[in-house]
Amino acid sequence: MSRPGSGWNRHLREWSVALAYLVLLVLLAFLAPAFYKPDYLRGLLVSKSTVLIAAVGMTLVIVARQIDISVGSQFSVCGVIAGLLAQSGLPMPLVALGTVLAGSLMGACNGVLVALLGLPSIVVTLATMAIFRETLRWWREGEFVFGLPANFQWFGLGQQTGQWAIVAVAGVVFCVAAWSLRNLAGGRAVYAVGSDQEAARLAGLKPQAVVFAIFVGMGAMVGLASLLNAVQFGVVDPNSGVGLELQVIAAAVVGGTAISGGRGTLIGTLIGVALLGTIGPALVFLGFEPQWEKAVQGLIILAAVASDAVGGRKR
Repeated sequence: MSRPGSGWNRHLREWSVALAYLVLLVLLAFLAPAFYKPDYLRGLLVSKSTVLIAAVGMTLVIVARQIDISVGSQFSVCGVIAGLLAQSGLPMPLVALGTVLAGSLMGACNGVLVALLGLPSIVVTLATMAIFRETLRWWREGEFVFGLPANFQWFGLGQQTGQWAIVAVAGVVFCVAAWSLRNLAGGRAVYAVGSDQEAARLAGLKPQAVVFAIFVGMGAMVGLASLLNAVQFGVVDPNSGVGLELQVIAAAVVGGTAISGGRGTLIGTLIGVALLGTIGPALVFLGFEPQWEKAVQGLIILAAVASDAVGGRKR
């Protein structure tokens, strides 16, 4: 039988971050009520939906005791591929399939090097980050993708309907991933491999296969997120993914995912995305210079990592 309060203790990080986010929202309600204009909130929700999808993939990677810092470069490559596929006249379902497949292939490259060759994921993904980014720079020379068909932007649904479609896709991806991580054998395998690979192997799991699948899934998530980002604009920016890796890693860690692996929840990641995504706009509405956003986010991340370290010593 679990001890009274053990559920609270097990999810203390998630509760703490949720409380901090609630305090921020209450503060904005009193000091900057303009923040709650429906159009502004909808735009913020749409922009962070793509971050959430990528953060779902990153959470699984970190829970498995790996890291992927190439996701920003993958995001940029996938966005350009989506634009070029649409420009060629392919129907949107095939554009979406091609974009997700491109992300999956880049994720598979990382997976082969990490899972099959046993190379450290931070070294591998640092290298592939540079390779993907420089290849894209050589290929496009910084040129945007223009001449997109009318049915590309917002999937041809119109802005407001398209925005809600993006939010809905992100919601479905999040719910399916959260349910699978909690209820399916594959989800439990991710936690087992992240906790102790040798113990997972003795229990009959195949850690290499699990890690490979996670990197492929990470690439697929990035491909989908990149597509949903690209359709929001009339052109595709080849630098759209710059800095994404920091956003999604930070969201997962702030939400309670242990960088040492084996622990983390997608609910925590959702709260982390919401908190970090609201900080910047909140500072502007409260009258601060926007340059303070990164500093405040950095403090939040440091506080999260420090609390993990303190909690680890107590355990």
